[in-house]
Amino acid sequence: MSELVSSFDLQIEQIDGYEFRVKFDKPQHPELHMDEPAPLGKDTAPNPSRILAAAIGNCLSASLVFCMSRNGAKLSGFKSDVHVELTRNEQKRLRIGKVDVTLRPQIDGDAAALEKCLATFEDFCVVTQSVRQGLPVHVKVEPQK
Repeated sequence: MSELVSSFDLQIEQIDGYEFRVKFDKPQHPELHMDEPAPLGKDTAPNPSRILAAAIGNCLSASLVFCMSRNGAKLSGFKSDVHVELTRNEQKRLRIGKVDVTLRPQIDGDAAALEKCLATFEDFCVVTQSVRQGLPVHVKVEPQK
């Protein structure tokens, strides 16, 4: 069994139909609205699949930025793209089939720090490594100049 390190709680409250409000455990964090696309919801906000994709992309981006800064890299920017494929399982239920993430760090100077990070940064991404236990997540790094 794994050792519990910490925990947090969120509150989710229905606004109307399939639109929900997420209240985070920290007062400085703004509420997040979520909704389902039509025909169920009104598509007024991102749905849970999009939030999961954002969490994966953000976690990988932050992990690479952290590793590169620890290795002395200077970044002038960072962009990431996340591609999600929705599929149907054997019971015809909609599922996230896979996630592809392309990270594009803009490196100023020597790219040696990137080489050091490529082998390890993904392992420190809490969200991606947790999600990978259930679905494939592919990561590509394309440094920009």
